[in-house]
Parts: sequence; structure tokens; C-alpha cells
Amino acid sequence: MKIILLERVPNLGKMGDEVTVKPGFARNFLLPRNKALRATIANRKAFEARRQEIEAHNIKMREEAEGVAKVMDGARFVLVRQAGEAGQLYGSVTARDIADALGTLDYKIGRSQVELLKPIKELGIHKVLVRLHPEVTVSVTANVARSEAEAEQQWKTGGALLGEEARETATESAAEGEDEAFDTEQLVQDLLEEEERANDANA
Repeated sequence: MKIILLERVPNLGKMGDEVTVKPGFARNFLLPRNKALRATIANRKAFEARRQEIEAHNIKMREEAEGVAKVMDGARFVLVRQAGEAGQLYGSVTARDIADALGTLDYKIGRSQVELLKPIKELGIHKVLVRLHPEVTVSVTANVARSEAEAEQQWKTGGALLGEEARETATESAAEGEDEAFDTEQLVQDLLEEEERANDANA
């Protein structure tokens, strides 16, 4: 099917180009998302009549995307998932998960803007591209870990914690939790004893 592009489409062409694509790609993606028009005589005339308006709109949208890119590029976030000792996830991280995680950082991104060629199925640090505009792309980092404690270690090491290393981190995290609980209990006990001594002194 021959179409007229209304914006730049990677690996296809720039705005105004007439290109031939598979009918399914045009009907299911390009046409419903207003990225292209069928290359008919009427549409060619309509496009030329509105070319300046379309170009001005594209420039405005690109400038807005560039503004977002300045603060969003390099964003980092943690995704906690269950996984085996070898690092294989019980499930996967999808484009929707990435978009939702960015949403918690106040970046409103649609899953279609996340360029994830295939779901993430392993623990570790993963770079992901997000297309804010046909001409503006940023890179964000997803830290997929079994826990926040493991994620912290993965930020430091730059890779997934596997096997014994993961167990050690889990043990240390649990021990820290026990120490905190013990310290709290001791503090309460000390306060009670101090109060009892004060009462004895006033008696």
C-alpha cells in the first residue's frame, strides 16, 4: 500500500515522503495513529494544502518533547520481581511496566512510546529507549531486582546478583531488620526502667 507520511517514521521516511508499506502495517499502525494518509489524489492535494500547518505543529511537538527529554534522559527506577537463582524472572517486564514506572516519576508515557524489542526476563540493569517524538528519543534505566536491597547492590555493581551473592544480600538485609527491631525494644526497656527509677525516687 502506498502512503504519505505525516511525520518522520524510523526506518521508513520523513514527513511528506510517499512510501510503500505492507497493508497490515498501514491499517493497524500508521493510519489509525495519524502518522500517514493513503496516497490518493485527494489526499495528496489535502496534504499539500496543509503542509505548512502540519510542519508548524510538528515543530511545536518536537520542541515540547525536547524540553521533557532534558529532564527525563537518564531517569532510573527499580522494578522488584521474583526470580530464580540464575536470575531468570518468574514472568517478565513489559513496555507497560516501564511506562507505569516512569509514571511514578511523573513522566506521562504511553506504552507504545517504550521501545522494548522484547520483554525483559532477567534480573539486572537494563537500558531502555523511550521515544517522546519521532525525532526525540531518551534513554532510561530499569533496575530489575528481587528486593530494594538487591537493587541497591546492583546499582553499585552494575549487574545482577546471582546465587550465593543474592543470598548474602538477603541475609544481611534481614539481619539489619533484626538489629533495628532489637534496638527499638531496648530503647523501650530503657525508658521503662528510667521511669521506674524516677517513681522510686519520688516515693
